[in-house]
Amino acid sequence: MSTQPTTGTKTNSQFLALVILGTMFFAIGFALGINSYLIPLLNKALGISSGESYLVLAATFSAFLIFGYPASFVIKRIGYKRTMALSFLLFSIGFYLYIPSARLESLPLFLTASFLSGMGNTFLQATVNPYVTILGPMESAAQRMSIMGIMNKLAWPVAPLFLALVIGKSVDHVKLSDTTLPFIIIIGVFILLGIISLFSPLPEVKAVGEDEESAADCPYAANKTSIWQFPHLLLGVLALFFYVGVETISLGTLVDYAESLDLPNPELYAWIAPVGLVVGYIAGIVLIPKYLSQSKALLISSWVAIIGSFLVVLTPPEISIFFIVFIALGCALMWPALWPLAMTDLGRFTKAGSSLMVVAIVGGALIPTIYGFLKDFFGAQNAYWLALPLFLYILFYALKGHKIRT
Repeated sequence: MSTQPTTGTKTNSQFLALVILGTMFFAIGFALGINSYLIPLLNKALGISSGESYLVLAATFSAFLIFGYPASFVIKRIGYKRTMALSFLLFSIGFYLYIPSARLESLPLFLTASFLSGMGNTFLQATVNPYVTILGPMESAAQRMSIMGIMNKLAWPVAPLFLALVIGKSVDHVKLSDTTLPFIIIIGVFILLGIISLFSPLPEVKAVGEDEESAADCPYAANKTSIWQFPHLLLGVLALFFYVGVETISLGTLVDYAESLDLPNPELYAWIAPVGLVVGYIAGIVLIPKYLSQSKALLISSWVAIIGSFLVVLTPPEISIFFIVFIALGCALMWPALWPLAMTDLGRFTKAGSSLMVVAIVGGALIPTIYGFLKDFFGAQNAYWLALPLFLYILFYALKGHKIRT
């Protein structure tokens, strides 16, 4: 770190920063969790196929592909805190559009609203993830990211439960017009979060070697002229692309899968994946870096996810939904481990590298959409076979990919 608070205030400053950032990670998860409620609702209310209803996820995550890399220029231009405030403004605009989307029962308008919400998510992810990664020592970055992950993933099931609580009905009996009040409340909260982020006492942080005067501290990046000269980063971007896609499947399909199995109160099954994720995150906080390196954590996580994938597709359907917890458990430390492994030794390319990693979040658009169409053709349970080859690639990255240098 090149710009940290002095010794007397360093711990308190970092703790306060983590509290503020944890709130933002919760907001990210909450915004994404709304999709898990909308998917089965749109499927019934608009009479569309599963593949078409999963387009709301595609619209949300496609913003990462378009705005992920440009986000680094915005951060460089206006700074971290102003970019955070901008992201909450974009969130609020997107949430506002959900209201006329419901009134008009318009899928294109729903997709537009989801895309704008995705824009807000893109800019917020582009700020908070690298910020947490470089807020302290790189070898303990996965520990900090695990703390953030708990906040993020707990928010996923909170979103559909909040909507159900405010509306006062099970998702089976909800009309699109019933969603107006909860979205008005959500808009107010997100505007408040934007104001808080703008005036928050977050310290400025930079990665080792990011400044010209400290470039010598990162000799591997010193002679590089392009972000495309870091193979461990590029392979990590693909690993993150696969990971986000399959984790989004585990989080975003539970209500839909439970409904397809005719299980009562399907929104309650939204907790299965977050339970596995939170258990994994707690393990990361306790074990990394004292007992487990970040690469070893990724290796173990890959095997857990692979075993979980087999259990989901090979057990009886009414039981298989509970084995999604193992997919989620395996996913838990992938995000915390992939970020520091991919961003190590980037030096002055840190912001550009983090933006490429944010672009990879578009995996949450493409892969769940593929799942939706596979579900239409082969059934919900068989569609989970999609997870297996993705986890096998992440296993490769844990074994070898993160070590590759030029």
